[in-house]
Amino acid sequence: MIHSFIDILRRALDEEMTRDAAVHLLGEDVAAGGAFGVTRGLAQKHGVTRVRNTPISEAAITGLATGAALCGLKPVLEIMFIDFATLAMDCLVNQTAKYRYMSGGQLAVPLVVRTQAGAAGGAAAQHSQSLEAWFIHVPGLVVIAPASPVEAYGLLKSAIRLGDPVLFIEHKRLYTMKEDLADDIELPPIGRARIVRGGTDVTLIAYSGMVQSALEAVQTLADVGISAEIIDLRTLLPLDMATIAASVSKTHRVLIAHEAVLNGGFGAEIAARIGSELFDELDTPVVRVGCPFAPIPFAPDLERALLPGAQDIVRAVRLMPGLGE
Repeated sequence: MIHSFIDILRRALDEEMTRDAAVHLLGEDVAAGGAFGVTRGLAQKHGVTRVRNTPISEAAITGLATGAALCGLKPVLEIMFIDFATLAMDCLVNQTAKYRYMSGGQLAVPLVVRTQAGAAGGAAAQHSQSLEAWFIHVPGLVVIAPASPVEAYGLLKSAIRLGDPVLFIEHKRLYTMKEDLADDIELPPIGRARIVRGGTDVTLIAYSGMVQSALEAVQTLADVGISAEIIDLRTLLPLDMATIAASVSKTHRVLIAHEAVLNGGFGAEIAARIGSELFDELDTPVVRVGCPFAPIPFAPDLERALLPGAQDIVRAVRLMPGLGE
């Protein structure tokens, strides 16, 4: 049956709440469905004590969820827009991510922070950022960024069952994407990337919404005789270097694509690790595609002009030595 990204997220939450009474939902307006309607109807089904509205305070939401997790619950909290996860950074970075280590493994914080990221049409500079690199810098967190509805379904369920704090990043532009969800889907393991499409000439590494741009780019590249392999990272932290290494040893060229600004973006870390661990496999320098160093504009035309897309990937690949026009 065909479902949208939003419907599939709701189904995953519903099934996990049915499976495990410890799973609770917290956040601003979650009992009414949340800002994007993901949790709509779950309060009516599971009760307002398990789908709990909170004050408009990201710090309070995260503190409440961390305490609940330490006491044995499995909260799934929603932070409306990753831009406002900045208000929860103290708790998330200094408390939530550190409890297992500082307690010598005696304490666990099994919570999932659902948040929305990326630009999706006129949300402007304070609601459109891609800030995943800030959280990848934090030991103790797991960071997941699904690239399709079916992937989101499996990864969210895996995240809830993991037993450690997870930042689960949903790209707003993918919310209207639809896919067929089978009844017997196998849940993907945390920390394992997937090969979306095989290829022999260049490896395209992407995650979240940029995977869809990479898929579009691959079609254009195939028309000019360039075979591109796509890796969807799925989990950004921990990073699956084994899958990356296997692909690079086959293609010997790498392009990393993300929507976040290039300056300090996660692509720089991946490029550095490829350069240090896989240098002998490279025929050309690692190439990055990302957003210019500027706030996301409100005007739709300016937003489209700023954001990286399939055409940028194609252009960068064709500039690689040995693959040029």
